[in-house]
Amino acid sequence: MRAEEIAEDFPVVSIDSDALEAARMLAEHRLPGIVVTDTAGKPYAVLPASQVVRFIVPRYVQDDPSLAGVLDESMADRAADKLRGKRVRDVLPEHLVDVPPADAGDTIIEVAAAMARVRSPLIAVVKDGALRGVITASRLLAAALRH
Repeated sequence: MRAEEIAEDFPVVSIDSDALEAARMLAEHRLPGIVVTDTAGKPYAVLPASQVVRFIVPRYVQDDPSLAGVLDESMADRAADKLRGKRVRDVLPEHLVDVPPADAGDTIIEVAAAMARVRSPLIAVVKDGALRGVITASRLLAAALRH
């Protein structure tokens, strides 16, 4: 089975897209992450939903999770405000920038290896340099377990 056979249409955002809008897209569509394209429309990075969640949690709470219990509900309601005015490029994790896309002819094992190497919940699929779709980890697992 080849990457192009299991790739699916998937929303993408540009590195210059509004980060709050990207977060809303992740939430509304319950996506594990989203492919980020460069200004030319080529796959550039992967933005996992978990990274967006991490971005809105204050650093001191990440360092000491017991502090989460002392934050009041109004603080939680304002957590997404940290994304206001930011671009997607501002919230990208360094290790998921320049994630090499899978080639349409790659096997699912090649795709799985690439996904595992960069710890990404999804990977873009390209053919002749053009984005052809996305493979999520759950779709990859389903294809691998089918056999």
